[in-house]
Amino acid sequence: MSSDQSRRAFLKRASILSMAGSASPFVMNLAAMSEAAAATASDYKALVCVFLYGGNDYANTLVPYDAATYSVYKAQRSALAYAQAALAPTLLNPSVPLAAEAKYALAPELGKLLPVFNAGKMAVMLNVGTLVQPTTKAQYLARSVKLPPKLLSHNDQQSFWQASGAEGATSGWGGRIGDLLQSGNGTAALTCVNLSGNAVFLTGRSAVQYSIASTGPVGLNARNSLQGSSAAATLLQSLIGGTVNGPHLFEGALGNVGSRALNLYDRVTSALAGAPVTSTVFPAAADPSSSLGAQLKAVAKQISVSQQLGIKRQVFFVSTGRYDTHDGLDTVHPLLLTNLADAMRAFYDTTVELGVANQVTTFTASDFGRALTGNNDGSDHGWGSMHFVLGGAVKGGRYYGINPVLANNGPDDIGQGRLVPTMSVDQYAATLASWFGVAASDLSTVVPNISNYIGSPLGTNVGFI
Repeated sequence: MSSDQSRRAFLKRASILSMAGSASPFVMNLAAMSEAAAATASDYKALVCVFLYGGNDYANTLVPYDAATYSVYKAQRSALAYAQAALAPTLLNPSVPLAAEAKYALAPELGKLLPVFNAGKMAVMLNVGTLVQPTTKAQYLARSVKLPPKLLSHNDQQSFWQASGAEGATSGWGGRIGDLLQSGNGTAALTCVNLSGNAVFLTGRSAVQYSIASTGPVGLNARNSLQGSSAAATLLQSLIGGTVNGPHLFEGALGNVGSRALNLYDRVTSALAGAPVTSTVFPAAADPSSSLGAQLKAVAKQISVSQQLGIKRQVFFVSTGRYDTHDGLDTVHPLLLTNLADAMRAFYDTTVELGVANQVTTFTASDFGRALTGNNDGSDHGWGSMHFVLGGAVKGGRYYGINPVLANNGPDDIGQGRLVPTMSVDQYAATLASWFGVAASDLSTVVPNISNYIGSPLGTNVGFI
């Protein structure tokens, strides 16, 4: 392995993010080369991934409403099901009706998103999940096609959603999008920004995610003072900078990490100090353990200063947890959905206020869906699920994908209403990446299995944006 390759590998595996997201030497060179390109580019686009850790319950998120399907839903989860009358205010009336007069309603707690759907700025994705290639129930049962590893496993399915690979994958599709487009940014290290710590989704082969707190950039310890001494802090910074070109591979890599962290802290902090003031209110979290609203508010603030930082393309990652509802589905899940709707609606409204709604696309993701059949007061791990995409460029007000047949051991599930996905994460990702500016010839770099969907019912671009 070459020196540069070793250094990049070290940077990805070391705690680069805990020191405010620095970049490898290759990324630093790209940043230097990209100033001219960034200066002439006239557009800005952002992708924002909202990851729901734990596996969101699809049936109590997008709820069956037509009489036939609702009766199946009610029978499979009895006391956990919403009363049909409670769903009437959030009934969806899409511009393109589903076959067989199938109807859905948003969970009542998602009511704040209904006006966005009705305005044509939110689309509903039907039965999305991890796949390697188009797969039917019969093929799954016969194991006649290649399947994602360790289905129903949290860690592996989170990884496959984010990276198209099992746990231990070294790059994700958000980061690989960053690899392709970061050279157009004046500050390449701000291409992939994580508001919730670390995630393989934003790790590229060269792009390195920048970690920022909801309150702003995280400075290195002793940045301004060390044991009460500014002189000691200055000396420490000098020592960090002095190791950049050190003779030892790891010494140089660590020096790059520290130096970039120091430089980015000043640049980002200065830009954010001049961020425009917006009037949209992000409500206090219905689930006190969640910081999703604060994360999305910080993303909006980052977007508002993108021009000052010379950024034309950014991929953001925010997340929230507690979606592993084996129990408490009737009490915990409504709080989670209220928090999700509050945060996503406030974020969308802020992008409208900032005049960038057409340039920002937000989408949900989760480990997997859950079983339709209730398990006491919860639901067990599943596979396919329903998701939302919001933004001014979204061709919303309608469903995308293939509507599944909801039934225990029905034609579209592997037992207990666990859906076999009919839209792959690769197709979902490729559609987003194409809008973002990734060329068709580069899509296989972002999602390596996308060629398996050429000629499939949904194709390689689902068309929701």
